[in-house]
Amino acid sequence: MESGKLHLMKFHRRWQILSYAEAVLYAVGIVVLFYLVSKNLWVGILSFVVSMVIILVIKKPWKHSLATTGNYIDTHIDEASFSTGLLLQPEDSLSNLAKLQRYKVSEELTKRLGAIQPPNKLKQAVLVMLGLVLLGVVVQKLDLFKSVESVLRNSANETQIQFVATDSISDKSVIPKIFSQDISVTYPSYTRKGTIVVSNPNIKAIAGATVQWLLEFDNPVQEVYLDRMGELIPLQKGEKGYRIQQVVSESGFYNFKFKNEEGIEFTSDLFSLEAIPDNPPEIEILGLEQYTYFDFSDTKIVELQSAITDDYGIDEAYIIATVSKGSGESVKFREEKLNFKETISKGVKSVKATKTLDLNALKMELGDELYFYIEAFDEKQPKRNVARSETYFAVIKDTVSEQFGVEGTLGVDQMPDYFRSQRQLIIDTEKLIKDKPSITSKEFKSRSNELGFDQKALRLKYGQFMGDESEMEEAPAEIKSDEQGEDHDHAEDQENILKEYSHDHDGDNEHNLVAAEKAEEAEDPLHDYLHNHDDPEESTLFEESLKTKLRKALNIMWDAELHLRLNEPEKSLPFQYDALTLIQEIKNSARIYVHRIGFDPPPIKEENRLTGTIKDIENYRKNETKEVENPFEALENAVARLEQLIQQESTFNEADNALFTAAGNELGQLAIVNPSKYLQVLQGLKRIENNTGRTMNNYKFVQKGLLSALPKTPQIPGAKKEYIDEINSLFLKQLEVYD
Repeated sequence: MESGKLHLMKFHRRWQILSYAEAVLYAVGIVVLFYLVSKNLWVGILSFVVSMVIILVIKKPWKHSLATTGNYIDTHIDEASFSTGLLLQPEDSLSNLAKLQRYKVSEELTKRLGAIQPPNKLKQAVLVMLGLVLLGVVVQKLDLFKSVESVLRNSANETQIQFVATDSISDKSVIPKIFSQDISVTYPSYTRKGTIVVSNPNIKAIAGATVQWLLEFDNPVQEVYLDRMGELIPLQKGEKGYRIQQVVSESGFYNFKFKNEEGIEFTSDLFSLEAIPDNPPEIEILGLEQYTYFDFSDTKIVELQSAITDDYGIDEAYIIATVSKGSGESVKFREEKLNFKETISKGVKSVKATKTLDLNALKMELGDELYFYIEAFDEKQPKRNVARSETYFAVIKDTVSEQFGVEGTLGVDQMPDYFRSQRQLIIDTEKLIKDKPSITSKEFKSRSNELGFDQKALRLKYGQFMGDESEMEEAPAEIKSDEQGEDHDHAEDQENILKEYSHDHDGDNEHNLVAAEKAEEAEDPLHDYLHNHDDPEESTLFEESLKTKLRKALNIMWDAELHLRLNEPEKSLPFQYDALTLIQEIKNSARIYVHRIGFDPPPIKEENRLTGTIKDIENYRKNETKEVENPFEALENAVARLEQLIQQESTFNEADNALFTAAGNELGQLAIVNPSKYLQVLQGLKRIENNTGRTMNNYKFVQKGLLSALPKTPQIPGAKKEYIDEINSLFLKQLEVYD
């Protein structure tokens, strides 16, 4: 029985060892692949450690116990009868039958356990290892990828400032290189960000920050300068190298220049220096309508809730409230500065501020108006950014001034203080429709009737331009009063019975002249074209078409008023829109009235009229030359010159330096605004000037960038090429012969 348990433990140990061996085979294949690709021993060692840990975590060979080994044997050896677990239990705790079964299982395992293999995939691991090794050999032979060492070196050089010589150098010349570079950005004190060390020479910092460069060279250099958009600033030499500080005031670009001991000038690539502006605070007022109206019996309180945020910190915020009292020339204003309930700490980036505005506490009365807005400041130095919200209004309705009455001989005020425009009526009607579910039926009808009265006032106002009489005027004197009685009317009718058949020489219609005049007037062909000032509708400055539109607008206003009086604002709204459209057309048409009468032609000389003499008549000619400045002339010429260099029609000459310098100056203006887009193109242009990038690839890259910088020109239509065959040509020639 002890021999069976011993064989079980050996099988368990072999299973674990093979699991570790399987993991090692996978890791070896990965190591060889990475080493052959990178050609770096340390990369191979690192890949072995990482892959070994990952594979062991996946397989977990240490979790194989004797119990799991016994379960595996029970499923693969039928003679074990699922009794392998008896070998792991103490003999004293087993019954006689169990001891017999244990003895039987021990004998079977001693015979058969050596022929069973653990469930390891050792052959698969060997094949994977050989495949990875073969892949590494193929990659190394074909050189499909660059080595990891060069990739790491290139990634390190991306942030390292590199210099190239502007002139030709000899083989014996020593080229200085940067041994160490330190770039630090010191933010303004109010931002609370302190000093940040950056490695990328392309710098983005808030406006007002100070940037410091510290450069150390491996060989002696002379005259180190910072070229900031054409301004050369010398660097100060210290114990640890060359140092310079610059304040970020605006976006631009820069590069470094120096000379070695032999006097050869070196320059670096261009780098961006982008100034990020400090934005003013943002103010948001929550859950408050811009206009709030209160009746006399209402609780006159406005709950103001706001959210104020800033990118670096808020300095202070408060409410500016202005109370307006009175009307007309007697209006008075009182302005107050109110603080929020919450105390706003300096430097906090976000705060929710609230305030309860009590109109009674502000000593407001009927008809008074309150205008208030929020004003916030940040901590920017030396001048703070300020932001203010929209202005909100709170009005206490003056119900006394809106009432009127008619008693006895007391006249009605025909003209209100002001007329609402048609656009204001539309806005108020839409608001009434929106508020209909939330107001009482009585208030809805009252407001609809008031809008109808305003529509009537507006209609009467426009009716004055058409010569309409006001509805409130007295009746004409010709209209007889009913007090004269029906007898007078009957007698008058009796007297006029024979008027048609009599010849009244004393009447106005003597010899039927009036009838003749009416007939002539009806037959007058110029009647429709005359401007009769006796007709009130003709006594206007408007032309016929404008009068027609205005009359149509007045008729539409009638319909709009009708539906408002009937408490149907939904039906009135389309008529109001039509009236507004016609009024706008009338206003636009009236603007050209001056142009129609502005030309006064010179008088005609009758002695020269119709004589056909053109002796003293000369044509008027005026020649004027205007020079249009092209802000991108150098860029266009540089694109054309680069095309010649690409096509190898000519070689680079000294005149090209001036051309590309001028193109660089024009492109620099665009690079200041958008350095991320044009900085690389500007660098390529500088390389062409410095004779360090006069290659075909750089020519094409710079030309493509310059074309993207040029503004798009409108398409100019050209002649369309059409195919004409020989038969059609002969036919056309034959037609010309007989023409």
